[in-house]
Amino acid sequence: MCKRLEEVGCAAVMPLGAPIGSNQGLETKAMLEIIIQQSTVPVVVDAGIGVPSHAAQALEMGADAVLVNTAIAVADDPVMMATAFRLAVEAGVLARQAGAG
Repeated sequence: MCKRLEEVGCAAVMPLGAPIGSNQGLETKAMLEIIIQQSTVPVVVDAGIGVPSHAAQALEMGADAVLVNTAIAVADDPVMMATAFRLAVEAGVLARQAGAG
């Protein structure tokens, strides 16, 4: 499906990490790895990202970005949680650039 979206001109693809709002993490990791490897447009991992380490993992795998909603919206301190996600994204990008795994 993502390849077809690229072919019809989509500027990015947004595969799900897990069901929307589930906060289950990257349940579709094998599929995400294939999409990231084969995509010629940015890959934004959407849905299922429940804690900052999930975001870091997606960026380490090669995703270009993550979209986080529920995890921040339901946090006791949404501003602090958003800050934690920002730091995790930075860590994931740095790890990928450093040649992690």
